[in-house]
Amino acid sequence: MSDPTAQQAAPGTLEKLLGWLPERWRPGKVVVPVVRLSGVIGAVTPLRPGLSLAGTAKMLDRAFATRGAKAVALVINSPGGSPVQSRQIYLRIRQLALEKKLPVLAFVEDVAASGGYMLACAADEIYVDPSSIVGSIGVVGGTFGFPELLKKIGVERRLYTAGEHKAQLDPFLPEDPDDVARVKALQREIHALFISLVKDSRGAKLKGAEDVLFSGEYWAGGTSVTLGLTDGIGDLRSALRARYGDKVRMPVIAPPSGMLSGLFGRRSASTLGSFDAVADLPDQLISALETRAIWAKYGF
Repeated sequence: MSDPTAQQAAPGTLEKLLGWLPERWRPGKVVVPVVRLSGVIGAVTPLRPGLSLAGTAKMLDRAFATRGAKAVALVINSPGGSPVQSRQIYLRIRQLALEKKLPVLAFVEDVAASGGYMLACAADEIYVDPSSIVGSIGVVGGTFGFPELLKKIGVERRLYTAGEHKAQLDPFLPEDPDDVARVKALQREIHALFISLVKDSRGAKLKGAEDVLFSGEYWAGGTSVTLGLTDGIGDLRSALRARYGDKVRMPVIAPPSGMLSGLFGRRSASTLGSFDAVADLPDQLISALETRAIWAKYGF
């Protein structure tokens, strides 16, 4: 004859055992894995942490492979950066969404501007905070010019090239209008690709005039909803609980760390003492200043 006490204890024991499992593997509840996409998009260095396809691919693969997932949530906080890396991450998200037949929901924190907004466009729905900054659908590039400085300090510039335009926009040479025209033509080409991506992603949801939407301007969250750039005001927890119930699980898919992180393109802090790292330090500092300037553009 079976022991009723043992039968009553079994469910509690099972619950304890399940508690040891990672949240995304526990049965019986709705799961929506969460991937954070935060930082400037482009080359990642010790002084410039950010986003690249190499750094996010494993997280995205894990999120979309989560057992029992009903959707994948993206939490985005990025002022943009490299148009190539932005588009590659966008494409990877869309590819995985189609392969796994899972909807993608994006939640903007402080900012989703320029390439950051491109990442948000990979989602089927985009939600923002009223104070989020959204937009900046454009292309920007800049440099400095020092030709007069060299004269003042008595330095002669010596530059040798093979190729008529190899030294275009050299900061130590006077600006050439033809070089500027070529750069602007390149920017217009990249801008057209960005516009096409936004139109393909947002479609009939877009409500503003094109000369406004694609001017490079950016807006607060509420206005972005009015313009059709985003779908509504909402935060991750509230929106997912409203859609999937109070018991929805939202496991955060963390990036690789520890001993294996080097395999995914990261440098450990110890490499800062190496000769290569010291030699790269000026570039690292400039990169860090550029990152600070990109965030500062949006007030952060």
